[in-house]
Amino acid sequence: MGKVALEGLEFFAYHGHYDEEQKIGNKYGVDIHVETSALTTAGAQDKLAETIDYEKLYSIIKEEMKKPSRLLENIAQRIIKAVFSTFPQVEGVEVVVSKFNPPIGGICRRAAVTLSEKR
Repeated sequence: MGKVALEGLEFFAYHGHYDEEQKIGNKYGVDIHVETSALTTAGAQDKLAETIDYEKLYSIIKEEMKKPSRLLENIAQRIIKAVFSTFPQVEGVEVVVSKFNPPIGGICRRAAVTLSEKR
């Protein structure tokens, strides 16, 4: 078993519980770790087709970040479902979605949600 990860992805998007958040937008971060046993074959054969193409993985996340959501949990869940449907060799996904400077009435660099699922 191995993992492919993309860490520190940043997006400007229109998510949030409050209507105003969905109008003005905010900066969000995403980290993703994808588990698969396909990495051994990819390592032996040196072929992109045998592994998790992280350019495609990024594209999935980028598309999901364009769709407004009220909750970070909803974004993370959609990303997980899209990864499972795109990559049949994926056995597990962990996603962290964070909102920079959340409106909580105090100083907070980021609020984050982590979801993980196994196939």
